[in-house]
Amino acid sequence: MKILELSDELYLVDLPHPKPGFRKFISSWVYKSGNRAFLVDVGTSSTVKKLNEALEYLKVKKVEFVLITHIHIDHAGGLGDFLSYYPDARVVVHEKGLKHILDPEKLWEGSKKVLGDLAIMYGEIRPVPRDNIEKGELGFEGSEIQVIETPGHAPHHQSYVYDGYLFAGEALGVHQYLRIRDYYMRPTTPPKFIYEVARGSIEKLSEFGDYTICFAHFGYEENGTKIVENSKNQLDLWVETVQDVACEKGYQDEKSIIERSREELMHSDPIFAKYIYLDDDIKLREDYFIDNTLKGITEYVKERFCPD
Repeated sequence: MKILELSDELYLVDLPHPKPGFRKFISSWVYKSGNRAFLVDVGTSSTVKKLNEALEYLKVKKVEFVLITHIHIDHAGGLGDFLSYYPDARVVVHEKGLKHILDPEKLWEGSKKVLGDLAIMYGEIRPVPRDNIEKGELGFEGSEIQVIETPGHAPHHQSYVYDGYLFAGEALGVHQYLRIRDYYMRPTTPPKFIYEVARGSIEKLSEFGDYTICFAHFGYEENGTKIVENSKNQLDLWVETVQDVACEKGYQDEKSIIERSREELMHSDPIFAKYIYLDDDIKLREDYFIDNTLKGITEYVKERFCPD
């Protein structure tokens, strides 16, 4: 069990999986006051026991809310199982994702179809009781928890602001600490990706200035203004690069477009280029997700510029 302490109140719980590289990737944020807490995302069903052990270590007796950034299996797949430990916890989820956590059969089947063996490793998605769904105003210790709709990575994605922290899910991409005291970042744009929607969400988050950014994958950065700007510029660059490469190749041969775009970005995107400093097992993990991100962008530019 690995817990990163940001302050006396905020903790990041690493929820590793046995597949090489799946550490410092899936996580849950815990904001506590005394023996009470709220969580942001809960990870997968296969790591719910680890999350409960972390909460016991942190002496959390009562979970007030579980704030779900989006219902993808690596963020909310363990929600139904988690509620067996904390049956009074109130669940906050975007209305577009609500039906899928109440009846997750299609979500589970879709996850297996897209992720294959990875979904099996994450574990089956179990339903959430309707009575646990929170629809009222959110507050913790007398202060409001702000909910911000941030579609882009998913249409049901939302972010949360509380006490100077911005829990951004994947709206600003994926983050990874490096041993050289720096960080690696990339966009997260799986199909179906719509650039204008994703960029609009980043612009919306820029309104929160120097809040500490808390990433779902993985870690945090204190200079919120800089991180949001980096994320926006990075997304622009990736879309422009894929567009240029796709145009050269006549919008044909998706695999070749993805490979060439990645090569170009390793030279033109200094934050992404820090991939070379990642541990070897994490590189293997990232290889899969980088290709998935570029696939989403490729499909976007092909649909926009070559609809026929």
